[in-house]
Amino acid sequence: MQSKSPTSNMPEVIFNGPDGRLEGRYQHGKLPNAPVALLLHPHPQHGGTMNHKVVYALYHAFLRRGFSTLRFNFRGVGRSQGKFDNGQGELSDAAAALDWMQSFNPNASSCWVGGFSFGAWIGMQLLMRRPEIDGFISVAPPANAYNFTFLAPCPSSGLIVHGGQDELVPEPSVAKLAHKLSTQRNIKVDYTLIPEANHTFTNTLDPLTRVIDDYLAELPMEMPVLETAAAV
Repeated sequence: MQSKSPTSNMPEVIFNGPDGRLEGRYQHGKLPNAPVALLLHPHPQHGGTMNHKVVYALYHAFLRRGFSTLRFNFRGVGRSQGKFDNGQGELSDAAAALDWMQSFNPNASSCWVGGFSFGAWIGMQLLMRRPEIDGFISVAPPANAYNFTFLAPCPSSGLIVHGGQDELVPEPSVAKLAHKLSTQRNIKVDYTLIPEANHTFTNTLDPLTRVIDDYLAELPMEMPVLETAAAV
């Protein structure tokens, strides 16, 4: 179920999740084999929504690279139905969102997942369950608060970005996670520290955006860089 055509100029979409309808924002790629990217927001019980500035920055970074891109609200957030489920239900929501997006992009050249904080934890779990995911971007993954040992081994390459002034997730815990993943064979995990950034990247959104843009620009994709889409 959806409220508007996902290929129209109106990016608001509603689709069925495992515990009711989920609200999202979707922009369809201009090329028939455009890669897809799913973006996941921070903790619903701490004000996290798909409109968080870090998620919004991720969303537009992927749009600039020509991806078909979806961000959405987990259950119980905004117009999404259901209630918070401590991660298990949110992982199911993310899987349903990926299913929905893939239904409109059957010939996608690649599949990526990005997440911020709690969303990074959910995204990395989705990575383990969906072999079609080719890469990830995890911003401020809460390695001190959640167990990431399920990444054994991590199946895809990706980027981890963290702030040196993060007051919620100590930088050494994330550096340790990044180092562990980067030692695995056949994948490459980049770790970038933004020294002056706190957990929510207050006043450091521009440096974060540059890091993400630079990383995506190096991906081996044969497609033009598009102008920033007028999605909201």
